[in-house]
Amino acid sequence: MKVAIITGASAGLGREFLRAMPKAYPDIEEYWLVARRREKLVEAAKDVPRQCRIFPLDLTKDESYEKFAEVLEREKPEVWMLVNNSGCGFLGNVGEGELDRQVQMVDLNLKGLTAMTHLVIPYMPSGSHIINVSSIASFCPNARMTVYSATKSYVTAFTFGIGEELKQKGVTATAVCPGPMDTAFIDIGGIKGHSKTFDVLPYCDPKKVAEGALAAAGKGRSVYTPKAFYKFYRFVAKIAPTKWMMKASKT
Repeated sequence: MKVAIITGASAGLGREFLRAMPKAYPDIEEYWLVARRREKLVEAAKDVPRQCRIFPLDLTKDESYEKFAEVLEREKPEVWMLVNNSGCGFLGNVGEGELDRQVQMVDLNLKGLTAMTHLVIPYMPSGSHIINVSSIASFCPNARMTVYSATKSYVTAFTFGIGEELKQKGVTATAVCPGPMDTAFIDIGGIKGHSKTFDVLPYCDPKKVAEGALAAAGKGRSVYTPKAFYKFYRFVAKIAPTKWMMKASKT
């Protein structure tokens, strides 16, 4: 059975990936949906005319990986698409506010994504795809979101690295690097109304981001950045001094 695994599938961009995938990849027969809240996953599963399996797991916890590894070993699925969408970001300086928030970004954005990828790769056949949701924040360190931007730099670099490692296996890896989107992420992170930069940046449409990312993955692209504005930002970040870019992109 051809399976797609989506983390952070209960809302926002993750739910848009779920909605867009049946059209983009009609051969997928079953969706495995991962997020913390069971009731939200059950609701999201109604969006697709396919069988869905619900995994209410907290990807900051080691026991979640152990449980998922047991399911993979028992079921031995053919995973044709892995979407690592789970992530979080909080506005605030390092050394201020709650330590838990800084650590949560590291645990979810880095540890969770790395663990899920490591566990799933052995079950991915040639022709399958990995999509890792990164951010424009990966292009340059962002003050006041220092930890978040550092974690997303890891996600993008990690995606390039595994893409090279998996070439012989015939599996592609794509880093999706959108700008801000009007999802719960902005509210939960304490960003909305507290950052002049976020208030003026052009927002990306989650539906279009999901559709574009799936298309990019199908073409084997290593990175996908929606909107010409952010493509230009990615280009400038490659050639401009980091200190200059940090001043220009300060949140």
